[in-house]
Amino acid sequence: MERQIIYWQWLRSPFRLGLFASLLIGLFSGNNWAVAQEAPGPNTQSPEVSQAASDLDLKPEVIEESPVLQRWLREVPDVLSEIKHDPSFRTRVRAGYSQFPSTDHAGGWNVGVEDIFLGRSGLTVSGEYQAAFNGDREAYGGDVRYYVRPLGSYVNVAPVVGYRHLETNQYSTDGVNVGVRVLLVMSRTGAADVSLTQSWVSPGSDEEVGLTTLSAGYAVTSNLRLSTDIQKQNSRFAKDSRVGVSLEWMP
Repeated sequence: MERQIIYWQWLRSPFRLGLFASLLIGLFSGNNWAVAQEAPGPNTQSPEVSQAASDLDLKPEVIEESPVLQRWLREVPDVLSEIKHDPSFRTRVRAGYSQFPSTDHAGGWNVGVEDIFLGRSGLTVSGEYQAAFNGDREAYGGDVRYYVRPLGSYVNVAPVVGYRHLETNQYSTDGVNVGVRVLLVMSRTGAADVSLTQSWVSPGSDEEVGLTTLSAGYAVTSNLRLSTDIQKQNSRFAKDSRVGVSLEWMP
């Protein structure tokens, strides 16, 4: 009884009573805040994500952080169609240096464009011009190619039909250019590939010329490539050759 009287007399001081009340309020407020922090927040995940997570046995957070999974949940992509229509190679615009070993190693230049796609088909258009600085060699022409396999294939084959003009210090000829092109893609979207083209200018005539071209390209950036090509030019009159190094831009 004496202790209770002493406590009551101690609390009768306004300062002490206010301090005691503040401690009680802070204690209970802190407990409520802790409970609120521990309580789980409302579920903000969409029903589709929750259902997909349950079906795939994945955490919803994994789906929300994966654009690929979200795309597949919205619509299953037609992978075969993408392979067929998404080309493994790209259009290239090139310019570079050429050397003609069979013409006293004359130097020259070359420009061209490769595989301009016509719509979403396997049909492409290409053209080129090359010449020696001394005027002893000149060649130009254009071709249409039709890639028979899906454009996304790593190996493709294309018949070639076009026109070619060839001029050397020994002969000059022009006419229809027909042949075949084999393309080996080592890395998609123009990153690296090798091609071999065999064609004949004015086939069946006395001025027929066979053209064999081996080309290779390697991308140094997402839009620039270094390429090289070796070409053999065989006719009844002479056997000529050309080597080229070019910088290619892929739009």
